[in-house]
Amino acid sequence: MPELPEVETVRRGLEPHLTNRIITRAEARRPDLRRPLPPDLVQVLTGARVTGLRRRSKYILADLEDRGSLLLHLGMSGRMLIEGESQGDFHRDPAILPRHDHVVLWTEEGTRITFNDARRFGLIDLVAPGESHPLLAHLGPEPLSDTFTPEKLVQALAGRRMPIKAALLDQRIVAGLGNIYVSEALYRAGIDPRRLAGAVAEAEIAALVNHVRAVLEEAIAAGGSSLRDHRQATGELGYFQHSFRVYDREGAPCPTPGCTGAIARIVQSGRSSYFCPVCQR
Repeated sequence: MPELPEVETVRRGLEPHLTNRIITRAEARRPDLRRPLPPDLVQVLTGARVTGLRRRSKYILADLEDRGSLLLHLGMSGRMLIEGESQGDFHRDPAILPRHDHVVLWTEEGTRITFNDARRFGLIDLVAPGESHPLLAHLGPEPLSDTFTPEKLVQALAGRRMPIKAALLDQRIVAGLGNIYVSEALYRAGIDPRRLAGAVAEAEIAALVNHVRAVLEEAIAAGGSSLRDHRQATGELGYFQHSFRVYDREGAPCPTPGCTGAIARIVQSGRSSYFCPVCQR
């Protein structure tokens, strides 16, 4: 499942081709993805001007001037493809099959923006003007925003007896974090993913906040992590997977200089956690 850096990378790739552009034509080629598509989706999108592209957690929102917003979630295999005569540098990977092109938009410049999703776990919905979407209602602070502070995280974790890994994956505590980047941030902070969230000291939480930000910023700069389906909107792969220190490195030597440990893998809440049992305490 794409995490915050992958979604932000896609948003940034779409921005120059959608922001301040008019959608002259829209097609919905099937009635549903993970959920039914809005019955008025094509009507709302056709003729709409995109005034901005935002990200909230793992969702992309395209603001449609006086028509509300388009909400998009990539799911497990969703991709946004940019094609058109004016985008000669972009080419379509032959492995991305046209039969999985489910929603297609054209702008006045002739650019075609396609939502392709082989597994159909993605989501597209509309947000009415002046309203919020239920999926966004209970999200915690954005980890790259000024609202994500050590003080707020200390308060959110106080008394919690769940593992710190599970707490950081709880979207009500902090929005957008996923398995990869939580594992990497906990390693950098030297915190064992099994420790109870409420038992992590304030000084450790302050360091953790900084490491979360650093990991996410580095991943965004690298175009995210391409493990299976993620591609940037340009079709390029992300490269942060080459910088993993613990994720998916079970049995490898710990990269901390002087450490004699090896990366271990455990399962927490049905997900793999990778960590160094020597460095992380």
